[in-house]
Amino acid sequence: MADPNPARIFADPEDPITATVSGPYAPLLDVDLPAGGKPRRSFKGFLVILSVLLFVGLLMTLIGETGQRGSELSDLTLNAPAEFTNISAQLLEPASRGPSAGVSEKSFRLHSGETAPFPWSNTMLSWQRTAYHFQPEKNWMNGTRDCLVGTLIGRLYRSQCPMFYGGWYHFFYQYNPDAAVWGNIVWGHAVSKDLIEWLHLPVAMVADHWYDTNGVWTGSATLLPDGQIIMLYTGATDDWVQVQNLAYPADLSDPLLVDWVKYPGNPVLFPPPGIGLKDFRDPTTAWYGPDGKWRIAIGSKVNKTGISFVYDTDDFKKYELIKGVMHSVSGTGMWECVDFYPVSLTENNGLDTSFNGPDVKHVLKASMDDDRNDYYAIGTYSMESGNWTPDDPNIDVGIGLRYDYGKFYASKTFYDQNKQRRVLWGWIGESDGESTDIMKGWASLQSIPRTVVLDQKTGTNLLQWPVEEIKSLRKGCKKFDKVEVGPGSVVPLEVGKATQLDITAEFEIDKEALERLSGSDEEYSCSTSGGSAQRGELGPFGLLLLSDEGRCEQTPVYFYIAKGTDGQLKTFFCSDESRSSLANDVYKGICGSTVPVLEGEKLSMRILVDHSIIESFAQGGRTCITSRVYPTKAIYGAAQLYVFNNATSSSITASIKTWEMKSAYIRPYSSHNS
Repeated sequence: MADPNPARIFADPEDPITATVSGPYAPLLDVDLPAGGKPRRSFKGFLVILSVLLFVGLLMTLIGETGQRGSELSDLTLNAPAEFTNISAQLLEPASRGPSAGVSEKSFRLHSGETAPFPWSNTMLSWQRTAYHFQPEKNWMNGTRDCLVGTLIGRLYRSQCPMFYGGWYHFFYQYNPDAAVWGNIVWGHAVSKDLIEWLHLPVAMVADHWYDTNGVWTGSATLLPDGQIIMLYTGATDDWVQVQNLAYPADLSDPLLVDWVKYPGNPVLFPPPGIGLKDFRDPTTAWYGPDGKWRIAIGSKVNKTGISFVYDTDDFKKYELIKGVMHSVSGTGMWECVDFYPVSLTENNGLDTSFNGPDVKHVLKASMDDDRNDYYAIGTYSMESGNWTPDDPNIDVGIGLRYDYGKFYASKTFYDQNKQRRVLWGWIGESDGESTDIMKGWASLQSIPRTVVLDQKTGTNLLQWPVEEIKSLRKGCKKFDKVEVGPGSVVPLEVGKATQLDITAEFEIDKEALERLSGSDEEYSCSTSGGSAQRGELGPFGLLLLSDEGRCEQTPVYFYIAKGTDGQLKTFFCSDESRSSLANDVYKGICGSTVPVLEGEKLSMRILVDHSIIESFAQGGRTCITSRVYPTKAIYGAAQLYVFNNATSSSITASIKTWEMKSAYIRPYSSHNS
């Protein structure tokens, strides 16, 4: 999609870095040409040029007179190595990309007040690229289209669209083939046998009709009983109206589904009366109703109330809006990338999207345009009325539980009929500046796919866990059993390369310490705390990731146990990015939430480290945090791993296993891969 709100114009259209982020049109000169169409030379222009030359001469004289005063600055800039020099575009505030088109902000914008960019080197930027997470070879991606095969395929947009068809998992995602910024969005396409190693295929769909000329956006696929594949997607029209369109494979006998055809009768759905023209997007995978019709959900809003519509269809070409809405929550704003699926109350396997019955609950999830987080709730769905009701209104969609408390958005699940599981993927954006992304030539990636089931022990939350296939990349297990870590201690763990790791850890606490824990007049919170530096009786304790030897840079992931104002013990799982980098132009927050811990359970975490991304899972996946970090010193062989305990009075015992992770084989497809 073209940048709807360009913020700058560059003089050199041939520059490969700057030309790709210019506006979609050239501004007209605000003058009239004389007869004949050729502009006259102007004496006034000569005077302007002469004045500029005189000014430059005067400026150089002043610099010469004050050279000594500026020597300190010269030492920091002019004498810096060539690899630390910066393009001038870095000093410009990044353009806002997305909101004027009716979608969430795609350009990460710092709020720290910093103006001067960090002098990133090529060595630092090269290290940031991941080794076993999916990302295109270059340029921008955001989220996946939902497309997986089962009786349905997933959904599209910044959400993922994986689908299992013809022996391949298919993944469709939003992609800018021209630059490392959002805009000019087409559908990228990749296939895999195991959800880990991917082959890049040609672009699946481009913005080439009036109904999607400003964007081929979120979509979903559904596999029909007769073998047909139906893809619904949101298009941004030439007037930026959000409409729903239909596409299908050109050749179902092709297991790679390389070519796609758009239905000549598009659009098939327009915003209903009373809904904003830019507030109607992201159709879900379809499910089959008791009336013999297919149903889809679409996200929207009315004022500040987030809503999800439900439509009936027989043929995916004509639709009827079901009266009312599936669900709404006031104050939550626009719902993007809505997802809806069943979970079993009794089994640990996934369920097809159309499945329903007495031992089933339904998950409703929405990506909140206002805060760019993914919220879900568990409840009951009425097939007759089309309404969904949360089990607990206090943790409804948008005000309660989140899939992930870090950098994780526009996610989508699909039912993998190949292994009878439901798989979740999320889009992981950048937390550095747009100008840095332009320098390194890429932006954003996908999380490791996660299985999703209902936590049958609590009944109130989901469990997310990396797919089993990720273990195929493990090598060289190292064990650290019963490591005693006293209050205020840090213990190094000799693991070799610490930038590609799979880590599991269990922590034991003295029961007497739990009984001695005093109450507090204030509720603890990860995000408002002092991070890992804020000491309490029982925490923080956990792991220091991507730390240099002097621990100038480090990313702690940790537990913190506190007694709330109600006298009840609460366990928090947090990630502290505040010291993750010496760079001043990256976001460095502290995030996390509470995690349920049942009687007799040890505190446990699993962490996937892959260069600039850290995915953390507590208590079997009850609470998850994804962090993007950009260290400048703790990279390559300088990165180290520690276990720490910053509690004031209690010791902990840690048992840790680590595996070095091989790089996934992600490359362009060739006939030899078939």
